[in-house]
Amino acid sequence: MATTQQDRFNVNTQSDHVAAKYVGTGHADTNRFEWALNIKRDTYASIVANHSLAAHQAIGEHESIGRIKYQMKQSMLLPCGTAPRALHGEEEEEEEEEQEEERANA
Repeated sequence: MATTQQDRFNVNTQSDHVAAKYVGTGHADTNRFEWALNIKRDTYASIVANHSLAAHQAIGEHESIGRIKYQMKQSMLLPCGTAPRALHGEEEEEEEEEQEEERANA
């Protein structure tokens, strides 16, 4: 069965719709760190939201369910640590340059 131009357009439209609706689906510019961040946050959110998953995790770690949910919520803040230097924005680089200039002038 040959694909038509309309089929290709429809697939791209559906893909764009899913990416706009769900934040964690990523896009062409998603890097490894952002992808891992989304995966870990989604996993932690699933465990917190689903009592059976939290109970399973609690049994495995010999902790209470409440403690497991608390730990998962705390882990969602920085699940992969801080972003690598290469991912910091240009604003932070400009701030660092300004700080270096102030140190040099002082």
